[in-house]
Amino acid sequence: MPLLVEMGWGGLVQLPTTITWTDITRLVNVVQGVTISRGASDEFSETQPGTCVMCLDNQDGWFTPGNALSPYAPYVRRNAPVRVSAVVIPSRTGSAPYPMAMLGDDFDDDRINTVLWPSNYGGATEVAGRARVPVTAAGTAAFQTARVWSLVGSKLTAKLVTLPGVNGSSAAVASMWVNSTTGGTRLGWRYNAITGTIGAENQTSFFDGTAVAVAYNPRDYAWLRVRESAGTIYWESSGDGFGWTVRRTLAAPAWVAAQTHAVEFPTTRTGGTPDYVEWDLVGAEVRPRFYGMVNEFPVQWEGLLSTVTISCTDLFKRLNRLPPLRSMLAEEILLDGPSVYYPLTEPSDSVSAGDVSGSGMGGALAIQQTSTGGTVEFAAGVAPAATGDQAVQLTPASNTAGKYLRADLSAAFVQAGLARDLVMEAWFSTTVQGRNIMTVYDTGDLSRIIVYLQASTGYLTVESRSPDTTSTAVAGSTNLADGKPHHVVVVTDSAGVGRVYVDGVNLGTAIIITAFDYNRLVVGASHNGLNLWDGAISHVALYADHNLAEPEFTGHYTAGASAYSGEAADTRIQRLARYAGINSVTVWGTTHDPVAGQGAGGSSVVARMREVEATESGRLWAERDWYGLAYQSRDVRYNPDPSQEVFTIDYADLETRGVELSDDDQKLCNTVDGTRPGGATQRVSAPQSVLAFGMYEKSLDILKTTDNAVLDAAAWLVSRYANPLPELREVPIEAHTMAFYLDILDAEIGGYFSVYNLPAQAPASTLRVTVEGYTETLKHNSHNIQFHTSTSSTDSVWVLDDTTYSVLGSTTRLAY
Repeated sequence: MPLLVEMGWGGLVQLPTTITWTDITRLVNVVQGVTISRGASDEFSETQPGTCVMCLDNQDGWFTPGNALSPYAPYVRRNAPVRVSAVVIPSRTGSAPYPMAMLGDDFDDDRINTVLWPSNYGGATEVAGRARVPVTAAGTAAFQTARVWSLVGSKLTAKLVTLPGVNGSSAAVASMWVNSTTGGTRLGWRYNAITGTIGAENQTSFFDGTAVAVAYNPRDYAWLRVRESAGTIYWESSGDGFGWTVRRTLAAPAWVAAQTHAVEFPTTRTGGTPDYVEWDLVGAEVRPRFYGMVNEFPVQWEGLLSTVTISCTDLFKRLNRLPPLRSMLAEEILLDGPSVYYPLTEPSDSVSAGDVSGSGMGGALAIQQTSTGGTVEFAAGVAPAATGDQAVQLTPASNTAGKYLRADLSAAFVQAGLARDLVMEAWFSTTVQGRNIMTVYDTGDLSRIIVYLQASTGYLTVESRSPDTTSTAVAGSTNLADGKPHHVVVVTDSAGVGRVYVDGVNLGTAIIITAFDYNRLVVGASHNGLNLWDGAISHVALYADHNLAEPEFTGHYTAGASAYSGEAADTRIQRLARYAGINSVTVWGTTHDPVAGQGAGGSSVVARMREVEATESGRLWAERDWYGLAYQSRDVRYNPDPSQEVFTIDYADLETRGVELSDDDQKLCNTVDGTRPGGATQRVSAPQSVLAFGMYEKSLDILKTTDNAVLDAAAWLVSRYANPLPELREVPIEAHTMAFYLDILDAEIGGYFSVYNLPAQAPASTLRVTVEGYTETLKHNSHNIQFHTSTSSTDSVWVLDDTTYSVLGSTTRLAY
């Protein structure tokens, strides 16, 4: 059965380290099959959220939400992590000695294959699709092969499913060995139930003095492998059977190359209560097909027969339901974990400002009055240019009469700040010198820090006071009361020595900060409500017991001033992914042009990523083997190298109906109007195409940083689609029967393959296509994959003096 379905009961899909996977394959209806859809229908369409549908046997009620008797309770619930893999079990061919990679058994028939395992002993058996080996004090037990295998240039793989317990024993061990002809000389993996460790061992006389042993966890050691390559033995482990981590290497002992080996899965126990170890999928080649979460568990009945047909979605489900992003500046600040954060971007009818850090350490900033007069107006002040926000505007009657904002800080903030690691941050603009930007202090008035503009010069100044000490430091020599938005960061360390950043520049100012238990924040005044601010303030943040480094401080300035305009597209994609809590982005390709800023809030993270994707003619999709994204630049598709094809397939081997050659106007585009933020609107057209087919228009509103770049993007589009060639858009394959099944499984979005020996009516005997997406159904002994494809020649670009890619009028398209 080419299928492995696992559920991550109790785990969170966005936190892979919380997931321990449970194999539920035997409860999947493999006659109906598992259907998966990924990618896009064509190169013009956006990739869609990946989906997976399967029917589960619910006769025991195990998949009924709320059923306390389910072994999976209480975790049968929406958003449960799920992953699906295709599994290829190798067959033994040829004559002995056989490469060890040919040793394959999925144990699914619940009968020991005595050809593969002729020497089992101690009560070893197959149960519920697994090899079960007793772990008992009565004696050693094992699954064991004949001595017909070779590890040279090969490997031994197995999944460790069930561990033995301690059970009152003084020793309990389960192992996976490659045995030499000398007793006790062997190498492999050894699990010690008493210590809870898994060891990579190379034993002589049943001992390895340099064994590498670590605490076992199923997330990293569910799969075990030993492999020989070029004279080196590799001990490797994996959480999914696909991505492997080397845990130990060693020069191969001489017997590895000189002898034929036996494989053994033995157990021993000294005293205590018997139990067993279970192994599965020996020799399996695993190819992930889907990673995501279950949308729901709908219980259905037909008479007394109960089933649950689950639909699942990849990580785009979570991304699409996230709330709209704040401004890029706000997202950068939140990413760095402020203790309290007040954007001060509330609407105009607000009377207070809230802490959005989520820490619970700050109360609302409420309006306070000193004497009489003055105003506090939300959404009336000048905010950092690239945010699209408005700030709060404070207008006092004088420096001693007016309004300001004050908030209480919690005991948790005070406790966090006792180490004196404190960062104070704010944006401001004013034309008035000698006023206070922000103050932190304790209500006992024993200590405080005031950040203000010096009265005589407008220079930024930081004053720290305690009952015994006053320290004042002037930072820089620039009058900041110039009406422009400025960014200030005051940083202190545990020694009480700090520094000041203004507009992203470290001014090198040393500040002595006294020990503090500050429990109040004031914005726009001193602790006693004097030196009232006259101007705008926004994005006030405090970080207690911080671990921020200089790039964070300067990055906040860049985010507010330019929203990182000009950074490379792949860097932008990774930045946006971090806003969504995704730290894994696989980047394919090397052409990553600069993109304009995306500073304003209000759109979703997916929408912002799609803007970058469209700007760069790239591709964005969810990975199928872990919680991560893949971003592919356009140059990955330039001039496909035949040696890099994923596979080639004879038309006669497709073994499916429905192959169709398309030649319509679905993709025809001969006139493009392109524009960018703040740039010109420009038109590119192909007159001969317009004359032949009429005008087919398309608009490009993209994040390029220059008008020339917009022109290049528009020209690229027209050059590819002014007269599209006939193409195969759907290529269905019954893949399970193919000798190169693993190669087909490796085909991913942006990869390419060729179909050859096409019928005589085709425009060419061989057509190369690029994978845009696919829909597949995995059943018992069947795997039908319908590839959605585009012609690879669309992405051909000119190469000087190349016989293929410099043909006048055909392959002279310039890359961009």
